[in-house]
Amino acid sequence: MAKSIITEIGSIVPEFKEEKVIILFGPMATPDLRDICVIHEFHQKPVHALTVGTQFSLGKHKYTITQVGCDANKNFEELGHISIYFKDDYNEILPGAITVQPDIFPDLNVGDDINFELEL
Repeated sequence: MAKSIITEIGSIVPEFKEEKVIILFGPMATPDLRDICVIHEFHQKPVHALTVGTQFSLGKHKYTITQVGCDANKNFEELGHISIYFKDDYNEILPGAITVQPDIFPDLNVGDDINFELEL
């Protein structure tokens, strides 16, 4: 289980809608990263929360993880960092990324929750 809240949305994040990717990062993100990231703070730290089949909510949207990169859990637990690809035609997943379904890019707002391992 992992729970966090969105505290900041970088100015460039909406431009990633076409690519269908969101980059999450914890509050220690550098100023350079903040423009391209969705910054969030954990209420409940993750412990191996990212597994294929895990369901989660991101704001008002619900997703299921379809692929998990080899470093995704480590990066998420230590830095709050993962790249979320909202498409399943991704052949070789990056080490710090996950892919999810459905392939709908979410509308996000500061204050929205991120909840992993939800019963949907």
